[in-house]
Amino acid sequence: MALTALDPMTALVIVDLQKGLVGAPFPAPIGSVVERSRALADAFRARDLPVVLVNVAGGAPGRTEQPRRPMDNLANDFTQFIPELDQQPDDLVVTKRTWGAFANTDLEARLKAVGVTQVVITGVATGTGVESTARQAYELGFNVTLAIDAMADTRPEAHDHAIKNVFPRLGETGLTADVLALLER
Repeated sequence: MALTALDPMTALVIVDLQKGLVGAPFPAPIGSVVERSRALADAFRARDLPVVLVNVAGGAPGRTEQPRRPMDNLANDFTQFIPELDQQPDDLVVTKRTWGAFANTDLEARLKAVGVTQVVITGVATGTGVESTARQAYELGFNVTLAIDAMADTRPEAHDHAIKNVFPRLGETGLTADVLALLER
């Protein structure tokens, strides 16, 4: 874990902290992930840096060996962001239908239009939505920072694998407090 810097135009990307997912059976309470994501959102907003709230409303097509969550007949509030995020009118909202927030959305164009060169990513699930978003951001040329204490997964092995083996190859990892300290500079 070694965070070195935040670019002057860094955006916070909060993945899938929505009503339909936060009640999933996480091995540890998700409250701390929500609190840390909110602390980062407040800090980014206070500095007029973009905050991106991402929700999922579908899934990529295609056959898989493992069953997937059915994405038809979702509850009416499934995609609504949890109130703890305190969604603001200036927040960018991206609705995705794949694991990653950049695939088949206009997120890259929206961020680059305002000069964003780096993203800090939080949310759920570490090994799917967060990891896919981080991979896509890296491949699109963004500097990637992952606040590893502000993410969770229902599968502990996927969470641990992403943090130990994937994220260090895509960017820099650190704690929420580390990101907040860099914002203070």
